[in-house]
Amino acid sequence: MGLIHIAMFSTLDLVGQAPGGPDEDPEGFPFGGWQAPLIDGATGAQIQAAYEGTDALLLGRRTYDIFASYWPQQDDYFGRLFNRIPKYVASRGKPDLSWAGSEQLGPDLPGAVREIRERHEQVTVVGSLNLVQTLLHEKLFDRLDLWLHPVVLGVGKKVFEDGAVPTNVTLLEPPEASPKGTVHLRYGRAEGTPVTGDMSAPDRGLGDES
Repeated sequence: MGLIHIAMFSTLDLVGQAPGGPDEDPEGFPFGGWQAPLIDGATGAQIQAAYEGTDALLLGRRTYDIFASYWPQQDDYFGRLFNRIPKYVASRGKPDLSWAGSEQLGPDLPGAVREIRERHEQVTVVGSLNLVQTLLHEKLFDRLDLWLHPVVLGVGKKVFEDGAVPTNVTLLEPPEASPKGTVHLRYGRAEGTPVTGDMSAPDRGLGDES
């Protein structure tokens, strides 16, 4: 069984909407492109490394349309990767699938995601915030690469909206910070649900001056 790998960009207040450009999301969001001033070489290298092993993309309709209008003309690392591997599109509509290797998923999204997980080693989800929220809610992910950027917007769609289900994750690697202050966190989904405890318990060591 392969991995469902979510690669997500977020602000400190966990807004994930339209990081790439002002026209990425036409819903009146005033900060489209908030990520661009915060990208540096270190973050770029982290993003490229996160795609190692990717042999399929899973995209929401809006992200797919943006990618399909841009990447077929590109011949850099991501252009060559994205043009070569299969692209699966989660959409209730009828997207234009003329980008080579594109396929629309059926109406049973959880079932379709489980099926493509069986076909591939690593299916990477890019952008596609509504799709990401569905995958998080259904616990249909194995790894989450989250880049936290040093900016607070106060408005916009959140990575974890109301309705997120309690989920355990484990940190897979030490966090990495870029010169501009973006922090890369790599998590793996863990079994079970969050547990609670008592911080005043003696074994916590709080207030112990001995």
